[in-house]
Amino acid sequence: MSSSAAALVWRRTLRDALLRGSACRGAAPARYASTASASGAAAEAAAAAAPKKVPPPPRKGRFLTGAMIALAIGGGAYVSTADEGKFCGWLFKSTELVNPLFALLDAEFAHSLAVKAAAHGFVPREKRPDPPVLGLEVWGRKFANPIGLAAGFDKNAEAVEGLLGMGFGFVEVGSVTPLPQEGNPKPRIFRLKEHGAVINRCGFNSEGIVVVAKRLGAQHGRKQLKDLVKKVQAARDEMQWAEDGPPPLLVKIAPDLSKQDLEDIAAVALALRLDGLIISNTTVSRPPPADKDPLAQETGGLSGKPLFDLSTNILREMYMLTRGKIPLIGCGGVSSGEDAYKKIRSGATLVQLYTALAYGGPALIPRMKAELAECLERDGFKSVQEAVGADFR
Repeated sequence: MSSSAAALVWRRTLRDALLRGSACRGAAPARYASTASASGAAAEAAAAAAPKKVPPPPRKGRFLTGAMIALAIGGGAYVSTADEGKFCGWLFKSTELVNPLFALLDAEFAHSLAVKAAAHGFVPREKRPDPPVLGLEVWGRKFANPIGLAAGFDKNAEAVEGLLGMGFGFVEVGSVTPLPQEGNPKPRIFRLKEHGAVINRCGFNSEGIVVVAKRLGAQHGRKQLKDLVKKVQAARDEMQWAEDGPPPLLVKIAPDLSKQDLEDIAAVALALRLDGLIISNTTVSRPPPADKDPLAQETGGLSGKPLFDLSTNILREMYMLTRGKIPLIGCGGVSSGEDAYKKIRSGATLVQLYTALAYGGPALIPRMKAELAECLERDGFKSVQEAVGADFR
């Protein structure tokens, strides 16, 4: 039986069980009787004789509730017979059964549900140590592994602890705007499932500081980018920080920049000793094969697998322009340990993903780390840092 057929059978079985369960539980007494009818007394008598049934919850809600209950029961039974490492592996693996259910939901609602799940601890927690080969130190901070979560998932820093607990080496929150803003009308997130991609146009009601800064940089060149970075650096240095000191300051760039744009950004980064660059954001272009998808006509930034080659080429270009002197974070289309390895060999010190998590769920994280460790060991690297920029040596 194919995986898709097995998933279909599993969903039908779960649905039938839930429907039988709701039928067996019976109906709840009617607490609120309508008095708008002219025959109110008769209606009340009928309600007393035959209690009104409470409508069952939506089918999608029953699916998710049933899946969570099944995981909790199965996990409780398993934990008593397995050591912590085995149980942890089983728990991550079991999310592969739940994750397809999120595809049945509206994309933005599924995203919100995933954030809430992470915020309240309803996600697997990694208890196993990362392979030693994945450990590295950047900006005076130690990372257990170089795989991080990109901005856009946890916009309001609701679930940092839960996300780090899933095994990410680091988590980027935001984007954060100066004032609360609703964003664009819905729907504004679109799945290109066949291509492992997403188009979003969440947007802002007011223009926001990030949009204004980008516009100034695009219109007036690198003098304005330099001023912006200097102001942010000054504000950061004036603030009180913990023992680790101020956080590193990185600039995130788009993959749609010209050669001249990249040269200007590299020059500013080197001149101001910028802590790092994130390469790259979403693209307004539609790289093949996503350009053939009917949803490709939707406006917004595209992320996911089709972005990989474009963002990696920009990464390679920026690594050469900065001569490897500035740590780079490779982002865009990463969905496997092999993808992360290619980013690292192209000049990335750290790697980020987001869209792949939406499609692959928590089980993706330990799988990627294991694959990355295999790639490093296969090619004789003893650490991530040894492999950074290896394609240029």
